[in-house]
Amino acid sequence: MLFRSEVGAAAVIGGVAGLIGYFGVIMRPKTGLDDALDVFAVHGMGGIWGSIATGIFAVAAVGGEGKGGLLDGNPAQLGVQVMGVVATLVYSGVVSFIILKVLDVVMGLRPDEHTEAQGLDITAHGERAYVGDGAD
Repeated sequence: MLFRSEVGAAAVIGGVAGLIGYFGVIMRPKTGLDDALDVFAVHGMGGIWGSIATGIFAVAAVGGEGKGGLLDGNPAQLGVQVMGVVATLVYSGVVSFIILKVLDVVMGLRPDEHTEAQGLDITAHGERAYVGDGAD
């Protein structure tokens, strides 16, 4: 079976990761999240899938006796992987929140609306980053 081989599983994991990243980039503007470079949409979502997929496709031949995944007869590994994803999301969220709050108090996270509307290239650096089509 294709999914039982390491190569087949890798192809499925990579293909699904590519689709998840693609749809994450498409869906991100609809969420209103401020992720200018689509880092979470691509790497975050792809990483979550990769971690969970490890619990599905892991094989004992690679991980050792009793270390296979769901398709190798060890559904507990899928649970372990999901718990790891949840713990990572909680930890990252809490730590990021603390860091962002400290930065907001110390120096602020965003410029005021007028400065942002003018563009930080002009207000912070004194020059235009690019020349527009004249519509601005």
